[in-house]
Amino acid sequence: MSYILLINEPVGQREARTPEEGQAAYAAMTAYAEQLAAQGLLQGAQSLQSVNGATRVTKRAGRVTTIDGPFAEAKEMVGGFFWLNVKTREEALAIARECPAAEWCEVEVRSLVPCFAESNAPAKV
Repeated sequence: MSYILLINEPVGQREARTPEEGQAAYAAMTAYAEQLAAQGLLQGAQSLQSVNGATRVTKRAGRVTTIDGPFAEAKEMVGGFFWLNVKTREEALAIARECPAAEWCEVEVRSLVPCFAESNAPAKV
């Protein structure tokens, strides 16, 4: 089963860190990813640029709108993700509990399913 761990961090948290603190946090996350990869559980992991570099695209009634960040209304942002291939939801939750980022932000665990799936159970693909 595929699960994604979304790293939801407060907007501005990165800028509040010293360069050394930022490098230490990144090193901890990189080591964590390497550990998951060595166990054969990691499909992919990436850190995302802050919302300052983001652009939102919408299309309503044929009209396309783009809005560049920063987004003042945002209190948190997705800072990165870990894409896992595990046997159960419980295994994904156990991995999330060990994620270093859980110490400074929220780690959201979600299964990957088709957008039309009606239940919380992972779809069989």
